[in-house]
Amino acid sequence: MSIVLLGPPGAGKGTQAKRIEEKYGLVQLSTGDMLRAERKSGSELGRKAQAIMDAGKLVSDDLIIEMISRRIDQLKGGKGFILDGFPRTVPQAEALDRMLAEKGLKLDAVIEMTVDEAALIDRIAGRFSCAKCGASYHDQFNRPKTDGVCDVCGATEFTRRADDRPEAVKIRLKAYREQTAPILPYYRKKGLLHPVDGMASIDEVGRQIEAILGRP
Repeated sequence: MSIVLLGPPGAGKGTQAKRIEEKYGLVQLSTGDMLRAERKSGSELGRKAQAIMDAGKLVSDDLIIEMISRRIDQLKGGKGFILDGFPRTVPQAEALDRMLAEKGLKLDAVIEMTVDEAALIDRIAGRFSCAKCGASYHDQFNRPKTDGVCDVCGATEFTRRADDRPEAVKIRLKAYREQTAPILPYYRKKGLLHPVDGMASIDEVGRQIEAILGRP
């Protein structure tokens, strides 16, 4: 089984990807993680990507597709995968389809996590984490048991991501609408697109996804 998770920043794609990975025995393929791994390994692909980024440019679609292709080839026992964070544009979606077809593979489902943008801004803007161990918290939904003290490691220093500020979140959501949302009709036409309510609880979203993919 091979699937794509779509949705704006903060919709919970990473959380659900991990749950799908565990339930269905799939492998999560994050383009960001793969890019960092290639650069760290010093591979030819990693060196190319590093040179492009050092020049202040975006890594090309061709390079990203090559990286995903290599990672799929490395999966043991023909394991399926979850793509999180890719594709973001119609040309990327088309390139992904061509690459998979060359391997005799295809996508089984594209899951779109739909959100209420105003509520999502509140959700993201309330996030903070322990500066020491990285444990995640939220002003409204998941405060430490003792205010100012991390439940996991007991540290008392917390941080917030700069791009979680409401103004920054609005910019990220606008970019998603303009760049990524146009691929929704592309996958809808192929009969692959399945929306789920990304504003529901983590468990409820998981149940909706299981209804789409079937029981593991």
